[in-house]
Amino acid sequence: MAQQTVKSYQFRVERQGNWTRLENMVQRAEKSGLTSLSSQEIFEMPHLYKGALSSLSVARSISLDKNVVDYLEALVARAYFLLHSQQRTAGTAFKRLMVHSVPVAVRSIRQEIMVSAAVFLLGLLAAFILVLQNPDWYFSFVSPELAGGRQPAASAEELRDGLYASQDGVNNLDIFATQLFTHNSQVGILAFALGFALGLPTIWLLFTNGAMLGAFLALYHSKGLLFELGGWLIIHGSTEITAILLCGAAGLATARHYMFPGKYGRLEALAVHGKKAGIVAFGCIVMFLAAGLLEGFARQLVTSDAVRYGVGLSLFAMWLSYFIYGGRNNAPGDDA
Repeated sequence: MAQQTVKSYQFRVERQGNWTRLENMVQRAEKSGLTSLSSQEIFEMPHLYKGALSSLSVARSISLDKNVVDYLEALVARAYFLLHSQQRTAGTAFKRLMVHSVPVAVRSIRQEIMVSAAVFLLGLLAAFILVLQNPDWYFSFVSPELAGGRQPAASAEELRDGLYASQDGVNNLDIFATQLFTHNSQVGILAFALGFALGLPTIWLLFTNGAMLGAFLALYHSKGLLFELGGWLIIHGSTEITAILLCGAAGLATARHYMFPGKYGRLEALAVHGKKAGIVAFGCIVMFLAAGLLEGFARQLVTSDAVRYGVGLSLFAMWLSYFIYGGRNNAPGDDA
């Protein structure tokens, strides 16, 4: 009997911290709803619930103190009800995801966003300088299929016409824009998906995509058309490039938490932090769809440089405000 009591005591001491944390969350959620929990607590609650459920299974199998079993049964039942009774319609779930979960998840990977932007800008500057010094570098960064007629041999008039002129109602850069959008969307999703490979493919994709943009900017700069190209790009680029950087950051966050799992095991860290990264990636898919609509309609209808810059910068300010302030009212303390 004494040995059984010692075993029960040790079992409880080793796991008591997680049980108490789960119980505190459950009590607050029962009193004030799930919105009373912080974003971090919402992400941790399923993990803690599974841990308590596992502890209950072990406690039953080795016949531990009945008080421990009863406590765990009650705790697991309460947590189960909270986790599985909050059924929402698809529309309500999508709204909460976009209004609350996505901006909160983006704020949770601030460091990775800075790294992602730095790598992208490094590629952009490197290619920009190299192509200005020697135009032969251009095709090292831009594939001939994607470049089309946009190459160093093209005249300034040809490049300028492509930014504004239309033939039979179709802009000369329509096909290129579609190819660029498809390419950038693929790069963004791959940058996230390949984060599990220690982040190295993600860093490479960010660098090379930045380099492609840098080479393109250098080409138009050499023809005196950098300002005009900026207007052509910014309408959709303010959304599209932001989405690429966020996808890259989500991939880097996955890699970081896999290599440095902290208090969790590696698989547990991937489960907890990978979910946040996945939410960021989902938000980026919505952004890519928005960028596609902007490419297909807004840029074709707007040909004034000033209006193009105004629209693009306004969209960037909107995304910035969304990620900084979105979801704060729904999750007090989620950024603490």
